[in-house]
Amino acid sequence: MHTIVFTGRMVMIGCGSIGQGVLPLILRHIDIDPARITIITACERGHDVAKKYGITFINKALTPDDYRDRLTPMLRKGDFLLNVSVDVSSVALVELCRDVGALYLDTCIEPWAGGYTDPGLSPSLRSNYALREQMLALRVDGPAPTALVTHGANPGLVSHFVKQALLNIAADSGMAVEPPKSRDAWAGLAAFLGVKVIHIAERDTQVGAEPKAVGEFVNTWSIDGFVGEGCQPAELGWGSHEKGLPPEGRRHDFGRGSAIYLMRPGASQRVRTWTPKEGPFHGFLITHSESISIADYFTVRDGETVTYRPTVHYAYHPCDDAVVSLHELAGKNWRMQPRQRLMMNEIVSGIDELGVLLAGHGKGAYWFGSQLSITEARELAPHNSATSLQVTATVLAGIVWALENPGLGILEPDEIDFVRILEIARPYLGPLVGVYTDWTPLEGRGDLFPEDVDRSDPWQFKNVRVV
Repeated sequence: MHTIVFTGRMVMIGCGSIGQGVLPLILRHIDIDPARITIITACERGHDVAKKYGITFINKALTPDDYRDRLTPMLRKGDFLLNVSVDVSSVALVELCRDVGALYLDTCIEPWAGGYTDPGLSPSLRSNYALREQMLALRVDGPAPTALVTHGANPGLVSHFVKQALLNIAADSGMAVEPPKSRDAWAGLAAFLGVKVIHIAERDTQVGAEPKAVGEFVNTWSIDGFVGEGCQPAELGWGSHEKGLPPEGRRHDFGRGSAIYLMRPGASQRVRTWTPKEGPFHGFLITHSESISIADYFTVRDGETVTYRPTVHYAYHPCDDAVVSLHELAGKNWRMQPRQRLMMNEIVSGIDELGVLLAGHGKGAYWFGSQLSITEARELAPHNSATSLQVTATVLAGIVWALENPGLGILEPDEIDFVRILEIARPYLGPLVGVYTDWTPLEGRGDLFPEDVDRSDPWQFKNVRVV
């Protein structure tokens, strides 16, 4: 991959697992003097990595009261703000970048601290759906500095996987299809193929040398980020084939109407899904922006009537220690354990199998994605696990793409060049595979206990949801 020259300044907010992991990739593929990079964060994590690369490190959290005063002198037209933090408002940062003319990228749309769990907000207003609506409301007519939002692995990379998967299914179905040039054409292709559901299906099998202890939360990527989104309402893009809302399902009374939410935390709701190496498993229905943006992007309308939309949601089985950590967290009424441990160097084996499962079409179900092992991740880039490298490679790709396309305003992953992003990220993703399966969420159901399922359509959410 060629290096791109960047003569501006870069400010990175946050230096957790993703911040530390993306630094060596930025310095490898972007020609920038480390002296022109500044990190602003809320703790000492990552200070040693920043020092290793000669990067200024400021351990002082940004707040709603001081972020403009502190960031404005550090950013001018053409500079880059990379936000890989938690508890800092993405909407506020995008507004600031627009005012000063700086480019922007984040991996999710974050509120200020407490926004995910504010008891003064309804579940609808604490959702990713609401955060996305706030972000999209900032769009303006005419040129504006590129702000690429929600461009990590998921959300982010998986949106590009969906497009490649659709082309693969079309080709394997005997269709001669060129990559569509418009949103309407992409949605039309998904509708023509008959894709009913899209699962972001992920199984993390990474294992550490030291098992989780009582009173400890263990994970292979940001613990604060995972717990924050796990405590939000479960959310999913709501498909046109669905016959009825789940009992706890609710619609939003504002916005584009492409998604619903459940009156329970995502970390308390499991769903059935499938990946090639794991086979069938139960994942957590964790809210993610891609569940909403993908469903919205692939919506077909006749006037105001939705004629096609897939059901889209995340189905996540984290590493086994994180599953136990979640169980303990729920038992404490969603109060964080006193100790947290981010596994990195102590990981001894395992892979992160991250992809998209497109199902309900004429060929059954098709999974396309990355099967990156911890061994290969360590060979490819320092300061990364398999999980973080899938994110940091896509962050790198997004930065390069934004530098190549600097005046396009606020964009989601679904709206940019998937071929270019995959070209940049591909060397860091390990085996990239596509596999067909005849598995459905009805497989084996009723063998032990009678269940209330809809056998006329295996891909109803009723059948996917674990009650």
